[in-house]
Amino acid sequence: MIVFRYLSREVLLTLSAVSAVLLVIIMSGRFVKFLAQAAAGALDPGSLFLIMGYRMPGMLQLILPLGLFLGILLAYGRLYLESEMTVLSATGMSQQRLLAMTMVPAAGVALVVAWLSMSLAPQGAMQFQLLLNKQDAMTEFDTLEPGRFQALSDGSRVTYTETMTDDRSNLGGVFISQKNLGQNQKDRGITILVADSGRQEIRPDGNRYLILENGYRYDGSPGLADYRAIKYDTYGVMLPKAEISDEVTDRDALPTSSLFGSPELRSIAELQWRLSLPLLVFIVTLMAVPLSRVNPRQGRFLKLLPAILLYMAYLTILISARGSLEKGKLPPALGLWWVHGVFLMIGLGLLYWEPIRLKMKSRRGLKELARG
Repeated sequence: MIVFRYLSREVLLTLSAVSAVLLVIIMSGRFVKFLAQAAAGALDPGSLFLIMGYRMPGMLQLILPLGLFLGILLAYGRLYLESEMTVLSATGMSQQRLLAMTMVPAAGVALVVAWLSMSLAPQGAMQFQLLLNKQDAMTEFDTLEPGRFQALSDGSRVTYTETMTDDRSNLGGVFISQKNLGQNQKDRGITILVADSGRQEIRPDGNRYLILENGYRYDGSPGLADYRAIKYDTYGVMLPKAEISDEVTDRDALPTSSLFGSPELRSIAELQWRLSLPLLVFIVTLMAVPLSRVNPRQGRFLKLLPAILLYMAYLTILISARGSLEKGKLPPALGLWWVHGVFLMIGLGLLYWEPIRLKMKSRRGLKELARG
């Protein structure tokens, strides 16, 4: 029991450290991406941390298996390097017993991954998509920032304001440039509006208008002298209505219960993917235990790169099989399970290769002695 607690503590501590580092790296990359979208006006800057929170379970469900895999390699590699595993082997600790002890904390990690993949990650993905639907319904005036040009996603209109009140109701120094598109989306020139001030106004029918005051309107085509200038005291621009969709189309955002019994290949692939992640934990544990065995003179990082490549091959083939299943190239009965079967055999081969090799070497030695 003391040995079990010691080994479990070493694995879990290393798992926590590795997973934390991986999470920070991945979250930082995603945060920079979302920050760039917020700077471009595609996302509300105030919702960035909320978005990161929604996406975190989806990241953790992939980080934890890798963290456990690396945790076993590093923790047990250190024990081999410091000859602690040699002492344990001398007391009767076999590879099979070591694997059995390691499977206990691995089972705990698998339960957490199952909770993430089956429940928490889909909920986070759903909230993330609903938030994006809300963002898509926002006009450029909802994300407008003073002193910055704000463009629509299709590039048809660019808006600028020098000043804006905190409640976004009043603007100062307004500039709007809008393309005039005719039939077949052909460019028919641009319209430029400039105004000293502007305000948003909601009419009784629910329509929103941007009321510009004391400004000019210019109509024409760039490079041509044929243009029209109109001075106005008040000018109204109708803003599009905000229609927030509550439709969720991404498969990773659907509840797991809705995937069971679905005949659609995408739903079957998504369900098998969610079930595969906890299974992945046990198989990578099976591979990590024999791969962690190193010669003290070689260092514990000798097998680290090949082990990581093996893990990446496992995950890459699993993702590729998921895509093939979605496209109907694989039968649902075969699905993703064949990938787990292949790497299960690889793990068993790694586990029993050393005893088999030693037994064969011993037999050859006995035969040579008999001949001598």
